[in-house]
Amino acid sequence: MGIKLYYTTVTASRTVKSQQAAVIRILDSKSIQYELIDISVGGELRDEMRNKAGDPTAVPPQLFNEDQYCGNYEMFSEAVEADTVEQFLKLA
Repeated sequence: MGIKLYYTTVTASRTVKSQQAAVIRILDSKSIQYELIDISVGGELRDEMRNKAGDPTAVPPQLFNEDQYCGNYEMFSEAVEADTVEQFLKLA
């Protein structure tokens, strides 16, 4: 599977929860298949996400195509507005 969405099931942040839900809703509406990776399962997954993103303070949601970094929620949201989600996810 190509698209990987790093997210968390354990957060007190309403912003993170709503951003994650929005990304999932949009991917589903566009019938884009993706793999969910829950970083709350272990610190090594959070560290992996941050290393791949090149940002030691990155928080979910973060999107990748395999191991290639696509971006965070703000960048994804801009791609949705511009109708360039497939290009953003490196699918086109």
